[in-house]
Amino acid sequence: MQANLQWLDDPEVFRVNQLPAHSDHHYYHDTAEFKTGSRFIKSLNGAWRFNFAKTPAERPVDFYQPDFDATDFDTIQVPGHIELAGYGQIQYINTLYPWEGKIYRRPPYTLNQDQLTPGLFSDAADNTVGSYLKTFDLDDAFKGQRIIIQFQGVEEALYVWLNGHFIGYAEDSFTPSEFDLTPYIQDQGNVLAVRVYKRSTAAFIEDQDMFRFSGIFRDVNILAEPASHITDLDIRPVPNANLKSGELNITTKVTGEPATLALTVKDHDGQVLTSQTQTGSGSVTFDTMLFDQLHLWSPETPYLYQLTIEVYDADHQLLEVVPYQFGFRTVELRDDKVIYVNNKRLVINGVNRHEWNAHTGRVISMADMRADIQTMLANNINADRTCHYPDQLPWYQLCDEAGIYLMAENNLESHGSWQKMGAIEPSYNVPGDNPHWLAAVIDRARSNYEWFKNHPSIIFWSLGNESYAGEDIAAMQTFYKEHDDSRLVHYEGVVHTPELKDRISDVESRMYEKPQNIVAYLEDNPTKPFLDCEYMHDMGNSLGGMQSYNDLIDKYPMYQGGFIWDFIDQALFVHDPITDQDVLRYGGDFDERHSDYEFSGDGLMFADRTPKPAMQEVKYYYGLHK
Repeated sequence: MQANLQWLDDPEVFRVNQLPAHSDHHYYHDTAEFKTGSRFIKSLNGAWRFNFAKTPAERPVDFYQPDFDATDFDTIQVPGHIELAGYGQIQYINTLYPWEGKIYRRPPYTLNQDQLTPGLFSDAADNTVGSYLKTFDLDDAFKGQRIIIQFQGVEEALYVWLNGHFIGYAEDSFTPSEFDLTPYIQDQGNVLAVRVYKRSTAAFIEDQDMFRFSGIFRDVNILAEPASHITDLDIRPVPNANLKSGELNITTKVTGEPATLALTVKDHDGQVLTSQTQTGSGSVTFDTMLFDQLHLWSPETPYLYQLTIEVYDADHQLLEVVPYQFGFRTVELRDDKVIYVNNKRLVINGVNRHEWNAHTGRVISMADMRADIQTMLANNINADRTCHYPDQLPWYQLCDEAGIYLMAENNLESHGSWQKMGAIEPSYNVPGDNPHWLAAVIDRARSNYEWFKNHPSIIFWSLGNESYAGEDIAAMQTFYKEHDDSRLVHYEGVVHTPELKDRISDVESRMYEKPQNIVAYLEDNPTKPFLDCEYMHDMGNSLGGMQSYNDLIDKYPMYQGGFIWDFIDQALFVHDPITDQDVLRYGGDFDERHSDYEFSGDGLMFADRTPKPAMQEVKYYYGLHK
């Protein structure tokens, strides 16, 4: 198969040769590697050769050929945003698509045109292209193994070649993309070529309120898989009604040769609670394990059990070890129309959190993530909505450990397709009821679910943000309901299509609703509990009215709190030659037009993670309902 540039123009092509999404577990050769690092993973982060083209027509066409002369290529750091490396245009925009007012462009298969638009992005004047090259050798532990490449985040359309051979294509900027390199891998001198287009039809459903960047902005790793390998781990811990006992069901997917899987579960103190052995390949399911005395996971006591599975070959040689921490907890929407976690009414003291670093944009570090966790704990914040895309893989584990509830949001926002200059006008809304866009959004739901299904911190799946509503989003909810009965589903946009409310969202979710309107809803025999998915917009001297929302918690059990918009400003440090100081610059400060200007600065913290005075208000009122 050869790469096809026209895939950029077709919403029904969003993954080619991409491996299926799976659980986010790690694997090691033995337990000693838990501390030293797995021999089966090799980072390709660092310096890559790089070429920037303003348009697809100007790209170096054959750059992926092993004998290509790349002496005139620049160097770029991976992970990183192309625009922050000095190429292209930095632009902040909220609602509108970035090209509005400059290029007439509508989503394919809309406006009663059952057809594609040739050259919509593949021959576009505003579609910048980054061509990356990386040469690497295989470590000894990788030789003779199946070799996978994992891109944890690439914005927005990704083509991959190895040693001159086309490997695959992927969209969905914020979930990992994996490809099999085995047929074309060499022990030495491998030439990996990656082409990243800033825009494809995915741009219509990745219209989030944020700076618009492109490039390989999360980690890149190559992974070696042993002869028998656990590719997926599905952990189902279910407390009984008494919340004192429960059962554990575990299913794995094993590729390669049949293997013996030795499972052990330990408590927080390292005491063995149960063990079991199963043999097979493909889908391998363990017998149900019973627990007589449970420790529940909750924000107050985020108790995690330790699962370990050792994989042995036919000669009982250890091939790999898979560890995973999991927790028992319940999430219920009862007949009284109130959500309970572990038999206790749920109160969300939440924030919406963009991933952000004032120096590197959405390229964030473990130190950034740990600092955010500490800020939440210090200010009585007990929940995070991952606005409006899946976050980096470690974030979910950190929230498990810290006891932070998660609303795990899909990478979906099509704001510009239905709201124009403030008016609701969905004539070319996507995904809507459009069958040509259905597979893409279901795939995004599947990826979000498969990667993060084992995390007790996730109590809601969120179908996306500000994408109106239609049959395609209803189908996303159906996907979650068919795969997961341990969590609820959230979506705010169905407020625009009330005829679908019985098929979309377990909660009545609204943005910036006035307290008196919430009271009117709650006193009108509502069918669902109420949740503010965004409220208390923290721009300027905001958050002064927080008590009026907080009072609702005491009066109305069906009012279950909300998520403040938002956690941290989106602003970038720029060196000011006049003052000779690094200063924070917001939307509109980069000569970009159009822009939504300082609207990028509405967080509880400045972009350098300094808390604003409003954080004191949050700490006080959230502390009243811990």
